Amino acid sequence: MTDTDEALLLGLQSTESKTADLPHHKVIENSWSRCESYGLSHSSQPQFGEVRKGHVAALLDEHHNLVHTTETEVLPHYQNILSNSACLIVLADNQGQVLNTWGASRFHDSDRHGLLPGYQWREVGTGTNAIGTALATGQAVQVSRDEHFLRANRYMVGSASPIYDTHKKMIGVLDISSDAYLPQDHTLGMVKLMSLSVENQLIYAAFQRDHFIVTFSANISGLDSHWSGMLVLDDSGKVISANRRAWAMLAKDLALLNIEQIFDCRFLELCHQPANTPLSLKAFGRYHTWVRVQPPSAPPLKIPDYRQAQTAKETVPPKATSFAKHDDLPFDVVPFDELEHGDANVRQVLLQLSKVIEKDIPVLIHGETGAGKEILVRSLHYHGSRRKKNLVAVNCASIPADLIESELFGYQKGAFTGANQDGAIGLIRRADGGTLFLDEIGEMPITMQARLLRVLQERVVTPLGSTETYPINIRLISATNRDLKQAVQQGEFRQDLYYRLAGLNVTLPALRHRTDKAELINYATQRLQSEDVQLQLSPAVLDLFLQHPWPGNMRQLSNVLKVASAMSDDGLIKPEHLPEDFYDDLEPSPRNQESHSLDGVQAEPMQATLAEKITTYYQQTGGNISRTARLAGVSRNTVYKYLR
Repeated sequence: MTDTDEALLLGLQSTESKTADLPHHKVIENSWSRCESYGLSHSSQPQFGEVRKGHVAALLDEHHNLVHTTETEVLPHYQNILSNSACLIVLADNQGQVLNTWGASRFHDSDRHGLLPGYQWREVGTGTNAIGTALATGQAVQVSRDEHFLRANRYMVGSASPIYDTHKKMIGVLDISSDAYLPQDHTLGMVKLMSLSVENQLIYAAFQRDHFIVTFSANISGLDSHWSGMLVLDDSGKVISANRRAWAMLAKDLALLNIEQIFDCRFLELCHQPANTPLSLKAFGRYHTWVRVQPPSAPPLKIPDYRQAQTAKETVPPKATSFAKHDDLPFDVVPFDELEHGDANVRQVLLQLSKVIEKDIPVLIHGETGAGKEILVRSLHYHGSRRKKNLVAVNCASIPADLIESELFGYQKGAFTGANQDGAIGLIRRADGGTLFLDEIGEMPITMQARLLRVLQERVVTPLGSTETYPINIRLISATNRDLKQAVQQGEFRQDLYYRLAGLNVTLPALRHRTDKAELINYATQRLQSEDVQLQLSPAVLDLFLQHPWPGNMRQLSNVLKVASAMSDDGLIKPEHLPEDFYDDLEPSPRNQESHSLDGVQAEPMQATLAEKITTYYQQTGGNISRTARLAGVSRNTVYKYLR
C-alpha cells in the first residue's frame, strides 16, 4: 500500500468526526447554555432521580444484552484500566440511568457521587457531565473538573462515549470517571475504543451465526483492531448492517449496497476465501484496503450458483411444498399442499416457509385478523419433524397484563398471592421440543418484551420466584395484524425484539385479495361436509361470496358456512340460509335495513323461488335493479341473469 492510498483512506476515516463532532469548547458552551435553560445554577445540587424498589432489577433485565456484552466480551480486554488506575467504569442506558459500574476509585464508597445503578445522569438534573452531555450531543466527550456546570460535581473528571446498536440507534453510554487530580491523558481515546468494542460485539452476537461478516482496514494490522470497519452481508451479498467505523471509512450510504459495488471482488470469490485470511482489495476502485471474511458459524449458508440460474427458471411455479404427506394429521389440520389453490402470493409464502421451517430461523407472519395465520401455523407444525411434540399457541392480546409473565414463564409455588400451590411450568416450557406460536405479538405489554427477548436470546427460562433456569428448544413462530415497524418507531414495540422475531417475514393476503377466492370457498365448503350431508353452494350464494368484502376473512367464511349448513335441509346452501349479518357488509347498503319493506314493498315468503322473488321485487320497485338486489339479498348481476 502506498502512503498516498493510506492517507486517502485515513482521510475517509476522519469524515465522520469532521462533519459531525463539534469542537470541545463549543460542546461545553452549548451544554452550559442548556443547563441555564433548565433553571440550574452552579450551586444547585445534583438530582439523580428516585430509585424505587425493583427498578434496578427491571433495568438490568431490559438491558441484559448490553450489560452482558460489556462485562464479559469487552472489559476483560481492558483489565489494565481496572488494576492500574483508580477509576470507575460506568455503563448507562440511553436515558442516562446507570446500569452497572466496575472498578474502584477514591470516591467509590461516597454517597454523594451518584454513580450507582438506577441513578440518572442527564443534564437536566446533574448539569454538564460526561454521561449526560454525551447523550445530548451523540458524540464522545471529556468533562474536566471545572467544566462541570454544578460545583458539586467538580471533584471528578468523566470521559464518555455513546454506544450505538446495529441500526445506528443510541442505546447507551460508556463512561470512565476518576478523581479530578489523577492524570487523564488517554482516557477519552480509551473509552471511545471500548464503546466501539461493545458495538462490534453486539454486531457479532446478532449476525455471526447466519451471515458473512467482512472486516476491512487501511493496513493489515488494523484488521485486529476495533477501529476497523465491519460489514454484515446476507446470502446475496447485500450489506444489511455495518458498524460506525465502516460508515465513516467508506463515506457512503451502505444500506443494501452489494459488496461487489464496494470492493473489486465478486461475492462468490469472497465467500470461498479461506476464513480470516487477509485479502488485498480496492474500495470503490480507488483505495487499497485489507479485507478479511468470516463465514457464518452455523448453519452454513447455501451459496447461490449463478451458472444454474437460467436452467432453474420455470414458466409455471411449482406447488409450494416439499413436505412429505402425513396420513395421521388431526382432523382440524389442513394439509400443507391444500393451503393455496392458485394464488401466486400464497404460493410464494408457502414455498419460503417450506425451506426454513426445519431450520432455526424464527418466522413472523403478517396478516389481517382471521386471514388464516393459525391455520397456517398448525399445518406447518404437523408437517414438520416436531409434530410429535406440543404446539403451544399463545394469544398475547387475550392474557391479562398482570398474568402474562406467570403464564409465559411459569412460577414456583408460593411465588405470589393466589398462585397454585404446585406452581406452574409456563407456556414457553410447555412448548419445549415443539413449536411456540406467539399470536398477536404486537399486543404484548412492552414491560414484558424485555424478558421475552432475554428468553429468546439465551433459550433458558427462569420461573417467577425461582433462581433455577431451564433450557428450552423451540421452533418460534409469531403473528401480528399490526405494522410492527411503525410500532417500533412509536416506541410501542422493542426494536431488538422485532429483529429477534423477524427472521423470515411473510404476509398472508386477506380473503378479498386472493385470486383463488372461488376455489378456496369451494374447498372450505367441502371440508365442512360430512358423510350424511354433501354441501353445495347455489350459484346465487357463490356470486354473493365472491362480491363480499369478508372483513373477518377465513374465520368469517367458516362461521357463515357453518350457520348456512345448519339452516339448509338438503345441503344446498341458498341466499336465505345465510345469516343476517352476512348482508351487513354488502354494498351499497345492508340487507337487514330493507329485508322486510322498502317504500311499501313487501318481502316474499321464504318458500318462493329466487326467480319468483326477483321478478316480484323488480315489479314492485318499478324496475329498480339496485333495490331489487338488496331486497332479494343477491348481487345486481344475479338480478340481471334472472330477468333475461
